[in-house]
Amino acid sequence: MLNGETPEPKTHTLLDSAGVRHGFFTRQGGVSSGLYRGLNVGSGSQDAPEAVAENRRRAAKFMNPRAEAIVTPWQVHSPDAVVVDKPFQGEKPKADGIVTATPGLVIGVVTADCGPILFSDPKAGVIGAAHAGWKGAIGGVLENTIAAMEKTGARRADIRAVLGPSISQRNYEVGPEYVSTFTTQDSSFKRFFIPSPKPDHSMFDLRAFSLHRLEAAGVECAMTDDCTYADEDNFYSYRRATHRKEADYGRQLSAISIRSA
Repeated sequence: MLNGETPEPKTHTLLDSAGVRHGFFTRQGGVSSGLYRGLNVGSGSQDAPEAVAENRRRAAKFMNPRAEAIVTPWQVHSPDAVVVDKPFQGEKPKADGIVTATPGLVIGVVTADCGPILFSDPKAGVIGAAHAGWKGAIGGVLENTIAAMEKTGARRADIRAVLGPSISQRNYEVGPEYVSTFTTQDSSFKRFFIPSPKPDHSMFDLRAFSLHRLEAAGVECAMTDDCTYADEDNFYSYRRATHRKEADYGRQLSAISIRSA
């Protein structure tokens, strides 16, 4: 039930560890209604603030019963990553990657088609999360999140990363300017685009591109097989809402935490 008491996040075996808890949250288990029905955690949405706060509280408690909040940055499609050791006080930093080595602290990112990537080095006790739309992925947010983890004590060879629910290539149509932006950086990036039925347009495989960047960075990686656009029962989608000319859209959470003693 969408308004049930308990959120129902998805997990991935690559991130399974006795010392780390993670979850790619769906719409299940929230109190929001209307366009936002379910577990909308988007503070930037026009949803009732009290509903968003309750949804975020539920998600935080699911991750860690003692957690006061989920620490998420002010996402701006940037390549930047920040390291945190406690909840933000006042205005959040503008960044799209977040890293911590603090046990019990729940960190995460919110998405609605862009790729949420959760990172873990269980040996070093360092975790991270990144929000990677096309701009962040090509701009280096994944590489910068990995670098921030290394500065916090992680070893690249021990980092594992999982790309969570995001838009699939069959639902991600883009104009020729996107192809140009990617192929100008590297002509081989053309392989992430296939022709669209619409003239001069292409279908972009953001998920495959993100996995390519992670693999090129030397990180073991995998992904869940969930398309946010196609699965309305479980996920919010910016592009689906846009195509329907809806007034707004919700956001889902992807979160990770180092288990505290």
